[in-house]
Amino acid sequence: MTSLMLPDIASQPQAHATPLDWVGMHGIAVPIQLDGRQVPAKADAGVSLVDGNARGIHMSRLYLALESLEAQPLTPLAIRRLLADFLTSHEGLSHAAYLSLDFQHMLKRPALVSPLAGWKRYAVSLEAKIADEMFHVELSVRVPYSSTCPCSAALARQLIQQQFEADFAGQHLERSAVLEWLGTSQGIVATPHSQRSQAIVSVRLQDKLALLPITELIDRIEASLGTAVQTAVKRADEQAFALANGQNLMFCEDAARRLHQSLQQLEWATAFKLRVEHAESLHAHDAVASSQWRW
Repeated sequence: MTSLMLPDIASQPQAHATPLDWVGMHGIAVPIQLDGRQVPAKADAGVSLVDGNARGIHMSRLYLALESLEAQPLTPLAIRRLLADFLTSHEGLSHAAYLSLDFQHMLKRPALVSPLAGWKRYAVSLEAKIADEMFHVELSVRVPYSSTCPCSAALARQLIQQQFEADFAGQHLERSAVLEWLGTSQGIVATPHSQRSQAIVSVRLQDKLALLPITELIDRIEASLGTAVQTAVKRADEQAFALANGQNLMFCEDAARRLHQSLQQLEWATAFKLRVEHAESLHAHDAVASSQWRW
């Protein structure tokens, strides 16, 4: 039997074809190595198609190159080498290569007071590109937190003052009576409203980092805001969380400014952008603030 060469339609010239900025694949299932464990991820991989006469790219070469993500820890250097492989496999066709990864980063977090602990899941994405021999990689995370409105806190305090005046007007007060009153719903007639909020932070990384600073970035965001959402809790933890919210009253503008000032101190970041979203419990819409630095 005669062995026939299989046709390669993509390599056949295409008359009067237009160059394309990006050609590739979206939503590829890939395992990645992170912190010594394998993590499932979704990848978008592609290259430019600058040869206007080429019919298409070799997508299978990109797909096979992604296997390197399974074989080594995920670092900016490993990503740069992968993109370089994309270009090598498309020499003469492409001058730019792209990679996007989306995955979940799991961290075990201790309770505020009790010995309990639980797992939290953070959405993480990486965007990397080589174009004209220039490489950059961006790390993005979404971090949930609680935010208590300073305005509603002030209004609640005023109502408590008014109730105190109504209940004790003209009376000679004993400390025990006031203390008892403070522990009743009749005394604390109003509470400030809080909402689950989120910070979306994207950081442009130095390209020679030995590790991806995902946990360090999440830790800094949570420390800056002071009211990270909790996992397993006892009543003592819930009380400590109420105290943390009361000591960290913030509008979305306050949260954005805190993060901006904190992120500027990162030695491994060359630029960043951030967005905070407070899912209002008073309104049917969200309060949002954003900022950026060297972006």
